[in-house]
Amino acid sequence: MKHEERIDRVVTIPNMICLFRILGSIVLVVLAVNGRDQVFLWLFVGLAMSDWVDGKLAILLNQRSIWGPCLDSWADAALYLALLIGSVLLRGDVLQLELQWILPALASYALSTLAGCWKYRRWPSYHTRAAKTSWFLILVGAGCLLGGWNLWPLRIALAAVILTNLEALLITTLAPGWRSDVGSVFQILRERTQHTVKKKHSHR
Repeated sequence: MKHEERIDRVVTIPNMICLFRILGSIVLVVLAVNGRDQVFLWLFVGLAMSDWVDGKLAILLNQRSIWGPCLDSWADAALYLALLIGSVLLRGDVLQLELQWILPALASYALSTLAGCWKYRRWPSYHTRAAKTSWFLILVGAGCLLGGWNLWPLRIALAAVILTNLEALLITTLAPGWRSDVGSVFQILRERTQHTVKKKHSHR
C-alpha cells in the first residue's frame, strides 16, 4: 500500500497495541531484574504475538496510518532490546557461549538501521517476508533459551536475523526513497527494472 493511502492518525487500535508493546517491554526488564523467568517468557510471547495482531487489525479495520510502520518498528526494537537485557540477566551464562551468533545479529541490525536513518532521515520499516519469518524463529528460539531447552532454534533464528538485516541494508541501498511494507529486495529490483524499461521506451 502506498504512503498516501494511509490515514494521518496517531490514535488507532494498531498504534495503541504498539504503545502497549513498548510499555510491556519495560515490564519485561523489571521481571528479569527480579528473576521471574517464567512470567518473563509468557509476557514476551504475548507481546510478540501482539506484533502479528496489530498488523492484521490495521488491515481489517482500515486503520493503516502513516505513523504505524515507524511505531511498529520502535515497538519491535523495544521488545527485542528487552529480550536481550532479560536474556542476559536470566541466562547470561548460556549467552556467553553464543556470542558468535549474537554479535553479528546485533551489528547487522545496527548497521541496517543506521543506514536507513542516514539515507532517509527516518527509521527503516520494511516489514519484509524475511523479517516476519525471523520474528517467528526468534519467538521459538527465545522460548527454547528461556525454557532451558536446545539452543539450535536460537542459533537458526539469529542466522535468519543476520540475513534479514543484510536484505534490509540492500533495500536501503537500492530504494530511492523511504517506504514501508516491502516484500523483499526482489520487489525493489523488479521495480527498478520496470522503471528502466519505461524510461528507455519514453526516449524512443
